[in-house]
This record gives sequence, structure tokens and C-alpha cells, in this order.
Amino acid sequence: MASLTPRERVLAVLNHEVPDRVPIVIGADLTTGIQERAYRRLTGYLGLAEDYQPLYDWLELGAPLPSEAVLERLHSDVRGVQDRFPAATYARNRSRPPGSPYVDDWGVGQPEIEPGVYFPAIHPLSETSRLEDLETYPWPDMHDPSRFAHLRVEAGRLAAANRYAIIGAPWLISPLERAFQLQGMQAFLLNLVDAPDFAAALLRKITDLCKTHLTHFLGEVGEYLDLIILADDLGTQNSLLISPRTYRSLLKPLHAELFALVRQHSRARIFFHSDGDVFPLLDDLVEIGVQVLNPIQTSAGRMANLEELKRRYGKNLVFCGAVDTQRVLPFGTPDEVRAEVRRVIDLLGSGGGYLLASVHTIPNETPPENILAMVDAAVEFGRYG
Repeated sequence: MASLTPRERVLAVLNHEVPDRVPIVIGADLTTGIQERAYRRLTGYLGLAEDYQPLYDWLELGAPLPSEAVLERLHSDVRGVQDRFPAATYARNRSRPPGSPYVDDWGVGQPEIEPGVYFPAIHPLSETSRLEDLETYPWPDMHDPSRFAHLRVEAGRLAAANRYAIIGAPWLISPLERAFQLQGMQAFLLNLVDAPDFAAALLRKITDLCKTHLTHFLGEVGEYLDLIILADDLGTQNSLLISPRTYRSLLKPLHAELFALVRQHSRARIFFHSDGDVFPLLDDLVEIGVQVLNPIQTSAGRMANLEELKRRYGKNLVFCGAVDTQRVLPFGTPDEVRAEVRRVIDLLGSGGGYLLASVHTIPNETPPENILAMVDAAVEFGRYG
């Protein structure tokens, strides 16, 4: 088979056609990225300048935007375009007292839980289930132009080169995850039962803000995108976070609105990220328009059954991910990584329909030899014809 460009390779898979080799997705956003310490070790191992630029210009996120030299060495077939936080959010956090938490534009506080690692643990709506409090809360301004001012130039440059598939990566267009951050997971899950009107109103407000955000994002770059990443973590290691019934009545209509907005403003394929065992919701996700499913967390329940995933959903979904980040990639040997990549490609890549990626961000513990083993094995074992 003739060699394809990276973009042609990805588009073939998105069209459920067979490419020349399995495409590789690394570095488009946080979920397909590399944590900071692993990245620094990788650049040192490769003898490359670190050229460290934080994803989303957010240092506390702990993940870089990989340099072009790193992306080329990792054979990444995609390039991402990301929005930013409002300029005022950066200015406020750059001048905050040492040791104090990072506070994002939604008012969620992220203390440093270990050196260089921040986690959303200060939840500004944790003590309320009052609808009035949603009326008076200082919601973020999704019209702030500093979020989007850079996007068109970046995406236009990539589109003019026409070499890589372009992935739009707006930050956290995720109603359920935002609700967890604003209230805390336990408080919000309790409110689903004890204060359902409040829980529904909070999800509605978050979704409306996400739609405004997404409309501006797509207005800048929608014409250039091949894929767009939207997300909501719906699963745990062994089950769903909420019941299928609750998902279908409360969240599914909101996700459908977000996906419809993408289709209204762009031809980008909908790339949906959801950790955990989301197998019971796959028919629902297909129904409302998900086209690429990520990250295929193979350590989580029925998501481990790649044969069943491919058999039941291979005609409707492109799979992205599946290279284990809980054990194999961070703690296995390079040979074990190569064997796992080969296994996953054999199961998910048969006849096309698979984009190779790690299951979520490559963690700090991952040695550079294993990162290179993953991508080089994909090139070796992922060829068709």
C-alpha cells in the first residue's frame, strides 16, 4: 500500500477505511499527552531541548504541549489546538501567595497535593443545594476574547500545511465533571437523590456555559478541524458513576445538545473521552453522535474485552487508546509494552477503525524507553497490506 500523509492516514480511519498503518495520537490535549516529569526524562533521553510550554498555558496542569521535534519522533499523526483561560485568571494565579491553591475561572481551587501535582479539591458550591445560590454565583465569562484570540492563526497554519489531522481541544466541555468540581463528587451524587431539581439546574447551567464556550471555539476554528475532543468521565474501574437510567434522563440530552452544536458549526468528528467502564452506555453514545471513543480503559470492567468491543461497535465507532497506563506503560518492560501494543492492534485494528493512544495521559512514572517502545511498535506492527 502506498504511504499516506499523517492526515490522510487519520481520515482513512475516521471513514472506516484501511490506512497504510495504524495512526498514532499523542500530544493533542491532556488526555493524549505526557505528564511533566515523564516528558522531561523523554527529552533528556532523546537529547532534545525541553522547550517546555504548558498545555493551555496552565503550568499547574503538569503537562506540556510537546515540541514539534518530540511529536515527530513519536510519530504522532495529529496536532492539537487548545483554548486558554481568561487573561485575568492567569494574572491572578501568577501573583498568588506561595503555597496557596490555584483557582480556575470557575472558582474551583486546586491545592498542590505533591510537588508539581495539583488537584481540584476546593469546591465552592459544596455546601449548597439552594437554587438561589446558582443565581448569585460568579459564573465565568465565556465571551472573554482572551480565551480564543490565538486559535485561528494556529489552526490556519496547520490547515495550510495540510500534513497532520487537526484536533480541537477546548478545555473541559464536561457537564458532569464540572459539577463534581464545583460541588465535590459526594455532594453532587447525593444531590442527584436528595435535591434533584438543584442537580438538574446545576447541570443545565454548566451545559449552557459550555455551549457558549464551544460556539466561540468553533467560530474560530471549526472549519479547520478534523476532530474535536469533548469529555465526561462516566465510569469507574468496575461500573458506571451513575445509573444508565440517570444518564439517559439527565445527562444524555445535554451531551446530545453539545454534539449537535458541533455538527452545526463544523464537520469535525466527535471524539468523546470517558474513563472507566462505560460499556453499558455505548449504544446511547452512538445514538447521540459519538464517532470516536477514547480512552478504552482496558483495566476497567467490560472495556477489557476488546474482541467484544470490536465485534459489536466496530462499524459505528473508531476506537482510540487502549494502551494500558495503570501497569504496562509505566511499570512494564519495553518488551511488555511492545507485546501489549501488538495485542491491541491485532484486536482493535483489524480492518481499520483504530487510533493508537495511551489510556489517558502518559504518567510521570513512565520511562522514556517505554514511550518509545509504544510508538515504534505501533509503526512496526500497525502496517496494513
